[in-house]
Amino acid sequence: MAKYENTLIGNFDAFLHKLDNGILRGSASASFEDGSDYRSGDIRCAVRVYERYSMIGSNRVSINITLIGNGDDLFLSAITSGGSQAIFFKINTMGEKSFLNRVIDLVEDYKRENR
Repeated sequence: MAKYENTLIGNFDAFLHKLDNGILRGSASASFEDGSDYRSGDIRCAVRVYERYSMIGSNRVSINITLIGNGDDLFLSAITSGGSQAIFFKINTMGEKSFLNRVIDLVEDYKRENR
């Protein structure tokens, strides 16, 4: 399991759209598994789960994205899972890290674009 969290300033919908497009276009095998949206006043929360095949590990990995927004203040949490072929402990987590690095790149791109 790998985790990345970050805070940023921006438009909730635009950033969520960028993440969705970037993840799905980042790998031919990437798929949107499910999602959930919640809103209470100015507070918004979007949860997304994506999955893709990892050539490196010859297995599937998933990433859970949680985006919370309060106006232009955004908080992102991205957590990967899967990818290991061992029974009692994790080995070969390169696929998870690669999937997570895609999200990190998208966040950094968004931050540069919105300075």
